[in-house]
Order: sequence, then structure tokens, then C-alpha cells
Amino acid sequence: MRVAFGTDERTTLTDRVQTLLAERGHVVVLVADGEAWPDVGRAVGEAVASGSADLGIVCCWTGTGVSIAANKVRGVRAALCTDAATATGARRWNDANVLAMGLRLTSEATAAEMIDAFLGGALDPDEGDTIGRVERDASTGPRRLPA
Repeated sequence: MRVAFGTDERTTLTDRVQTLLAERGHVVVLVADGEAWPDVGRAVGEAVASGSADLGIVCCWTGTGVSIAANKVRGVRAALCTDAATATGARRWNDANVLAMGLRLTSEATAAEMIDAFLGGALDPDEGDTIGRVERDASTGPRRLPA
């Protein structure tokens, strides 16, 4: 699998993430390393949305900024995850295609568990209609709720 990877800061964790991906037989597409987090999120999102990568992983201090930036790219569903169960659910129920991780609190062991869960997961077929509604709503703009 081709995995786009980007981080706004190179750390031992980001080095380990790249090593883990390679050890598990994935091709790492390093699209951003040390750029500002908005650029990191956008670059990984664009790689996934264009099909040059199958899935993406983004990192910044909290993981929030890169997930927001990645989600600005049409067709991207970035999920900020903190553990393997959340990463599994992001793929299963939300068809997430970009995993966002915070550098501040994520240990190497937790990162490895999240990566395995995320890359090994897939959309539950029963969620297809829900994802279709998310995609439809994204293309029509915001909906106003009745007062």
C-alpha cells in the first residue's frame, strides 16, 4: 500500500512511523517534512485525493491542525485518533482515509497500534449510505438546521 506521510516536525516518533510503515511492507510517500502544519495537511490530503497514495498519515503537535487542514481537501476524511480502537472505528464507520496523530502524547507503541488498526481496517459495508450522505452534504455546502 502507498501511504502519504507528512509532519510539521521531525521527531523520533515520526522517524519511527516511517520505519514501521516500511517494515510492514508499505511504500512511504513523504510529501511534507518540516513544513507548516497547514501545508502538511493539505499535501497529504492532496496525495490521497489524487490517488497517488492509498491512505495518509499526518502529524503535528496535537494532531488537530493537520487533521483540519487535510479535511479541507475534497474527498479526504481525516480522523484524529489517540488509540487503536479509535483508528479502527475511523476506518470502519467513517471511511477515514487519513490518520492524524499528535506528537505531544502519542507513544511509539500506541502509534504502531494505531497504524496497524488504521491500515488494516476497511469500511463496514453497512455504512456506505452514511458515507454517501457525508459526501453529498460536502458537495452541497452547509445545511441549516430548523430553528
